[in-house]
Amino acid sequence: MWHENKVTQNLNIKYPIIQAGMAGGITTPELVAAVSNAGGLGTLGAGYMTPEQLRSSVLKVKQLTNKPFGVNLFIPEIQDISEEEIEKANEWLLPFREQLNISEIPKVKKTTESIFEKQIEIIMEVQVPVCSFTFGIPSKETVQQLKKRKIVMIGTATTVKEAIANEENGMDMVVVQGSEAGGHRGTFMGSFEDAMIGTMALVPQTVDHVEIPVIAAGGIMDGRGVLAALVLGAQAVQMGTAFVTSLESGVTKSYKEAILNSNEEQTVVTSTFSGKPARGIRNEFIMKMMKYEKKLPKYPIQNTLTTSIRREAAKQNRTEWMSLWCGQNSRSTQYQSASETISDILSQVDEMVKNKRAMWL
Repeated sequence: MWHENKVTQNLNIKYPIIQAGMAGGITTPELVAAVSNAGGLGTLGAGYMTPEQLRSSVLKVKQLTNKPFGVNLFIPEIQDISEEEIEKANEWLLPFREQLNISEIPKVKKTTESIFEKQIEIIMEVQVPVCSFTFGIPSKETVQQLKKRKIVMIGTATTVKEAIANEENGMDMVVVQGSEAGGHRGTFMGSFEDAMIGTMALVPQTVDHVEIPVIAAGGIMDGRGVLAALVLGAQAVQMGTAFVTSLESGVTKSYKEAILNSNEEQTVVTSTFSGKPARGIRNEFIMKMMKYEKKLPKYPIQNTLTTSIRREAAKQNRTEWMSLWCGQNSRSTQYQSASETISDILSQVDEMVKNKRAMWL
């Protein structure tokens, strides 16, 4: 069968479809469980979660499914705090705060690895079966801790070089994120500009240079994308935007509508919201902040400064000031349950495989 391979065996799932671990409230326990119950791998985006929130969310997922699921974590990035940069950024962000009636200015704290370490402890404590990582590779000590507990580890790469580094550092599988993908770029070696490689080019080159299974991500929305990725040598796909518009997704109705009504010409890679390049729908916030982009504080500092703006804009349905992360294949999005999305994909692949066989008879 087309859906049986090392990835499905090692993850103990039926179909090689992984829901991306999108942080910030998109991946509700309901969404994660729905994907896993449908035979894929649901993933909880825990990058911004406190240890307490992570434990609570994982336990909720376990109440909703007895199938395997994963948790995605961000490798900590320690930045020097420049008071001058923060002051200038707050000056530029002031008009947005005023229009949204936000009076409080966020306090920026120095990033440490303590929260990440506590997240790892909770993942081991509550026995999460799969853990994926973005923005880098965990330490060898962390890798060994997770391996001892037989937790499958999935890395993220945007170049062949990064995929090789993931394999050398003990990852069991690696997601290769094409430039079409929505959300933050996972680049951690070199500049993101040099790592903007399309999925069609990145997958086969990576497959030729690593032994661990490769998971394709970026622009994959339906059965055609899944089958194409498998033909290129990937053993699974990771899909994000396709599930943002699902019924179980945690984003607002206005966010979903913005994606459903967008097209491939409307996305842009911007660091204005978080200080780290990410693909989303171009809106007023991005356009007004674009001229300051090179002067903004790095991630996660800028992300902290804009958190209240993004949160309040979402409450007020002001999509012009929200971070509307979205990939380039938005015309193919559907407003339906996650299980329906997976069912449609399976039917499409089965039909294409059947027709291909018929052609050769």
